[in-house]
Parts: sequence; C-alpha cells; structure tokens
Amino acid sequence: MKAQQLSCHARSFAAMGSPCEIRIEVADAARAGAILQSVIDEVERLEDRYSRYRPHSLLSRINEVAAAGGQVTVDEETALLFDYAHACHVQSDGLFDITSGVLREAWRFTDGGLPDEAVIEALRARIGWHRVDWRRPDIRFPAGMEIDFGGIVKEYAVDRVCSLCLGQGVRHGLVNLGGDVRVIGARADGSPWQVGVQHPRARARAAASVALSAGAIATSGDYARCKVVGGRRYGHILDPRTGWPVSFLASVTVVADFCLVAGSASTIAMLKGEEGPAWLQALGLPHCWISVDGECGGSLAVD
Repeated sequence: MKAQQLSCHARSFAAMGSPCEIRIEVADAARAGAILQSVIDEVERLEDRYSRYRPHSLLSRINEVAAAGGQVTVDEETALLFDYAHACHVQSDGLFDITSGVLREAWRFTDGGLPDEAVIEALRARIGWHRVDWRRPDIRFPAGMEIDFGGIVKEYAVDRVCSLCLGQGVRHGLVNLGGDVRVIGARADGSPWQVGVQHPRARARAAASVALSAGAIATSGDYARCKVVGGRRYGHILDPRTGWPVSFLASVTVVADFCLVAGSASTIAMLKGEEGPAWLQALGLPHCWISVDGECGGSLAVD
C-alpha cells in the first residue's frame, strides 16, 4: 500500500498576549483541522485558568486569598506549577520568584517615566516565595501577596500542546507560542525545523540560528517589553532583590528537551546578571547570551 503524502497544516492565533502559530504535517486535512483546534482550545483553557488579567481565572481567585492572607487547596495541575516554581526558586538562589509580579504596579512600559524608589521599596516588602507555606495541595499566604505564573505558563502550554499532538498521532510539527518553541520530530522529509533567534538590538540580524529535530528553544530578553529613559533601556525582567530591571544581559536563548526548562533557564540566567554566562555554562544546555554591551557567547552564538 502506498504511504499517504503528508502536507503541512498551520494555524495562527493570538493567546497569552502573544502571536502564536502551530504547524503539523499530516495527510488528512479534516483531521489536521480537528487537531489544531483541540490544541488551540488547550492554550485557551490554560490562559483562562492562569491569566492574572482575567478576573474570574483560577489564579485571580488564588490571588484574592493571597492579598487578604489565608490558605487555598489547589488541584494537581496547579500543584505541579507550584512545585516547578519552588524548584526554580531554589535553583536560582531566590531570583526566580513568582511572588515578584507585584512589581508591575510600579513598572508600566507604556509610559515614559521611571517609578519612584519609595513605591518600589513598598512593593518589595510584599515579595518572597520563602514567606509562602507550600505543602501540597495546600498553600498559605501572609497578607499582601500575589502570584504571577507569567514566567511559567506559556512554556508549560507549549509542552502541553506537544503532548496533545503526540497523543493524536502527530509525528512532525512545530509549536510557537510567542517565541517559545518546541518541535515534534523532524519535518516529514527528514529535515530539521529551522528556528531563528532575533538579535536584541538589530531586528534584521540573527542572534542564533538553530536546526531542531527534537526539543525546545526559548529566549528571554530586554527588548520585547521595555522603555528607554535618558538613553538607558529598562526591560520587563525585574530583579526581586532590587525591584529594578536586570541590566547586564540583553538576551539569553536556551535549548532543552522541554520548553518549560528552556524558558525558566533563560530567565534565571538573565536574573543572574554577570554570573549568568558561567551559570549557563555549568548548566550544560546549548545556549546563547548577549550582554547589553554587545558581547556574546555560548555554544549557539553566531560569529
């Protein structure tokens, strides 16, 4: 029997504040459409559960308790996210902190000014995962706190989508949620998927070009959401120790088996500042970093 010809089917959509695209290579167009819709529905489910911008989301309900002080019992999926956030907090020596999202009250990247130091200091007093009592499935907060899964959920969604595609028989595909990418095998013709990484200071220039037949790639940087004041760039990755944006690395790209790992590793490296390149080297994953001064390094760096 002659093998069916595989063709590429793609869907672009907006989710989690980002442009997204899913490509799969399957033979049947109707089946492809059903698969694509099912995974888009899954992304929407996760956004509806964990978006801090949706007042009726699960995360918003958790944050109502966190603000007042009290205890919440969470489901298994949410517990896994808290477990991962705790592991990242430990691995980063406290720099990766899902309670630091309160700093966005001071940092608004749609205006041209800088926040008042007194405002930042008041918000910093409300930060600290170590102050949270996490004993699964129960989490207890002192009053005044808030959880932000922004550094985890989109990458988790990429991995979930890939699992759903694999469960429906897809063996060739690419998932891109706002620049967080994971591939499902090589392309149908055996060639790898080509993934380019934008240079943080030059849109037309590549910081890295990666051929992927498996695994994921994620980038953290100071250019997606930022403001320039007095000639200095202030990005959206905020150091919980100071309340101010990181200032040494402009971008970090990491390749890993899972998008969740790649994304958190790139963010932790950004937060580590001058120690970031050495930390990445010790981590042993393929990576590329670029400093705000234009210095670059890592196994994926373009000469």
